[in-house]
Amino acid sequence: MSDQDENHLIAERRAKLARIRAHGIAFPNDFRRNALAGDLLRDHAESGAEALEAEPVRVAVAGRMRVKRVMGKASFAKLDDSSGEIQIFLQQQALGEAYEEFKTWDVGDILGAEGVLFRTRTGELSVRAERIVLLTKSLRPLPDKWHGIADTELRYRRRYVDLIMNEPSRRVFETRSRIVRHIRSFLDARGFLEVETPMLHPIPGGAAARPFKTHHNALDVDMYLRIAPELYLKRLTVGGFERVYEINRNFRNEGVSTKHNPEFTMLELYQAYADYRDLMGLVEDLFQGLADTLFGSRRIVYQGTEYDLSRPFAKHTIEELVLAHNPGLEAQRLRDAGYLRGVCDALGIAHKPGDGPGKLQIEIFEKTAEHALVQPTFAYAYPTEVSPLSRRNDRDPFITDRFEFFVGGRELANGFSELNDAEDQAQRFREQAERKTAGDEEAMYYDADYVRALEYGMPPTAGLGVGVDRMVMLFTDAPSIRDVLLFPHMRPEG
Repeated sequence: MSDQDENHLIAERRAKLARIRAHGIAFPNDFRRNALAGDLLRDHAESGAEALEAEPVRVAVAGRMRVKRVMGKASFAKLDDSSGEIQIFLQQQALGEAYEEFKTWDVGDILGAEGVLFRTRTGELSVRAERIVLLTKSLRPLPDKWHGIADTELRYRRRYVDLIMNEPSRRVFETRSRIVRHIRSFLDARGFLEVETPMLHPIPGGAAARPFKTHHNALDVDMYLRIAPELYLKRLTVGGFERVYEINRNFRNEGVSTKHNPEFTMLELYQAYADYRDLMGLVEDLFQGLADTLFGSRRIVYQGTEYDLSRPFAKHTIEELVLAHNPGLEAQRLRDAGYLRGVCDALGIAHKPGDGPGKLQIEIFEKTAEHALVQPTFAYAYPTEVSPLSRRNDRDPFITDRFEFFVGGRELANGFSELNDAEDQAQRFREQAERKTAGDEEAMYYDADYVRALEYGMPPTAGLGVGVDRMVMLFTDAPSIRDVLLFPHMRPEG
């Protein structure tokens, strides 16, 4: 439909609304629905025409008119509500003047109808209308029913239209809600307490990321939208909440892609008297339980590839994965910064002069191995250099007791045994502050209050972060993070 045609239809609808206003209330709010389309279709699936006629079922339904067929003194319409679609049968004899008004209404208008259930000659359950009411006049025409919104970007910008026209899109967000409910029930059953921590932070912390900065006028201080709730949740662990979790938004001032949105949802949890291996088991149980709940099977398909969640998930160290995906590397030199710089140069991987062997290892891993972790895989033993909040491994201080969880070459979770040594944490914060001074915008700040909290003593603890949006992508077969965000961030129009 051209802009000119659309503008003409909008003008016609505005004229109709003006006439409605002139004769009374244009947007009434006194109609009360008592039945949903989906419930009626389910509850009366076995009710035949004779049974419905013998024992009339009176209903009041409401929804958006998606189909309208006027046939002289009788017409049909289909109303779409949150549960499904039901047909309305209208007759001039029964409705009188309201029937003539109905003939002027448009597809997209929101109607209310009262009447009795019956079956048409073709056997379709319908409502024989005894009263019909225009509740909301739609001023803009809907896209073509069969093609919907062909422009993917327009679907994201005008999600409200996408949801009207695209039932699979609505199902994605219903599934998203089911996933979040499952996460909550899964953790609640294991004794975790759901909490809420601040979105505005005086010091950004808990992750390596660029924050959004704002200003609090009353206090006259700069504040940051949180990049992670980690340091506040661990303060709660210090305070005696031994199992806590939060499902909420994080904000990172980064690019937009099929995997990234500057505002995203995370599950973050902390469990005292546990280590990273316990959380590997928890992740496995969570993902397998979701597959069972959503599909009744632990074999799922994402973008044409089958993923097997039924077997124990694979576990490999970072160094094992770097060697496996870069034949010819010398295993004994994987912690030699000079050697690794040469490897990066040969592979065309960018690096900075101050990068140590741990950082260089991760650069190589991310560029050569990460994308190949297709089936569910835990990559663990991350270098201490890139894990400033993780506990050092007792036998090998070069690495930490940390893992990331991958499916389809995409990171879905990050967990580790927490660093609860206040002096070690203070030293790592100082090292991060030096990196920030040297120009690393993603390096962490020194958080003196968090160090002070650790000085009171935090029990041995393990922590986990799970990207809820990416999890939803996996379980809804969505190719882009924008498909699972109701209102993804977009470049300004025009």
